[in-house]
Amino acid sequence: MAIKKQFLKSKPVCKVTFSISPEEASNVSVVGSFNEWNAASTPLKKLKNGTFKTTVDLEANNSYEFRYLIDGVYTNDVEADSFSWNDYAGAENSVLTV
Repeated sequence: MAIKKQFLKSKPVCKVTFSISPEEASNVSVVGSFNEWNAASTPLKKLKNGTFKTTVDLEANNSYEFRYLIDGVYTNDVEADSFSWNDYAGAENSVLTV
């Protein structure tokens, strides 16, 4: 799992690249407060080496809760900036601060 942040000088946006290498997964997406927790809105593309990857433009100076959805199972990113308990889900969410 990896998160790469690239801040743009021209506008208050951060390009965030999510990448994850789950074993034998077929569908991976990232869901979170930035996409209304919609599994269909931010799918990760599978690369030849088996890694799933996508890049999202997020407004800078904000924090976002998120999780990966791997073949229907929610997973946190161990490299997240922090974690936050979510009563609705009954679980911890990863937190990304940009």
